[in-house]
Amino acid sequence: MSEHEWIAEQFEVHRNHMKEVAYRMLGSLNDAEDAVQETWLRLSRSNMNSIDNLRGWLTTVVSRVCLDMLRSRKSRKEESIETQLPDMITNHQARIDPEFETVLAESVGLALLVVLDSLNPSERIAFVLHDIFGIPFNDIASIVGKSETATRKLASRARRRVKGVKETTVEQDRQGELINAFLTAAYSGDFETLIAALDPDVVLYDDRKGATKVTRGAKALAKQVLGRAQSAQIAIVNGSVGVIVAPRGRLLYVLTFIISNGKITKIDLVSSPARIEQLDLKVFRS
Repeated sequence: MSEHEWIAEQFEVHRNHMKEVAYRMLGSLNDAEDAVQETWLRLSRSNMNSIDNLRGWLTTVVSRVCLDMLRSRKSRKEESIETQLPDMITNHQARIDPEFETVLAESVGLALLVVLDSLNPSERIAFVLHDIFGIPFNDIASIVGKSETATRKLASRARRRVKGVKETTVEQDRQGELINAFLTAAYSGDFETLIAALDPDVVLYDDRKGATKVTRGAKALAKQVLGRAQSAQIAIVNGSVGVIVAPRGRLLYVLTFIISNGKITKIDLVSSPARIEQLDLKVFRS
């Protein structure tokens, strides 16, 4: 066996581990594959004799690659989600089975992926490596380029957002039951149950086309959402129960609700990245 073949064999032993790390950091199997491939290129240019712990070395390198990718992604946040989506899905489907990634995203938790995406890159790296993979803070510090104390603070800030609310209030539970009934009816095409969840004068504000579109009335809104909500999941939005829509873990928009007397009276659909960044998103734990 040549040296190159031996290095490749050792790399394959740890491929799944690197992919798991990268997926949780990047929220995209396609991007995770890219990060793993870049890690291979860096390994192939390195001196193996200087590497004492290959798994640790690979984890560090793939984390640094992910950090660079997250920072680059953050700098492009001003791009419209609708502008990015068609090309992103086309490229993605050409390389990754979308059904497989959907299963993977759901196993991690769509809401968790979305909340992770709201963190800054260093917070996300610190949380994923320490809280999910148990990497010591002194090792993470060298990856994010901060002191161990600062790295602990990064993970702590991330943890507060990711953990969400430990116990929901009675009011949040009621909101969750109503919104879950709304989503279930929308997904299954149950028109009458949809109508029952809505106030007759309900209003939907939708910003997806740039200019806000307004839909008024229970019947009009029910017809608009009937048969949808396949990628919707309940989350805590600004302290109240809301909904995130994130196919394969990619956040498209957020729904906030106003509820009065057991009926949904207003829905605000938020897709603008600038508006989404102003929302406080947390995982819903009933």
